[in-house]
Amino acid sequence: MATLKDIPCGQSATVAKLTGEGPVRRRIMDMGITKGVEIFVRKVAPLGDPVEITVRGYELSLRKADAEMIVVQ
Repeated sequence: MATLKDIPCGQSATVAKLTGEGPVRRRIMDMGITKGVEIFVRKVAPLGDPVEITVRGYELSLRKADAEMIVVQ
């Protein structure tokens, strides 16, 4: 399955599930990233960390480790 880290710049994806556990998963969900929400990848830094996304109408930067926990389709 593809993760948010694998989505190229300028593409959209829908969240299928979150694979993190505990406080990390809770923090991702508190940022508005939940199952079924659409995410648009705005920018990716040259070394791939961080990834800038648009979710629920606002911009958000995620570390590569956090982006790997978000399974998309």
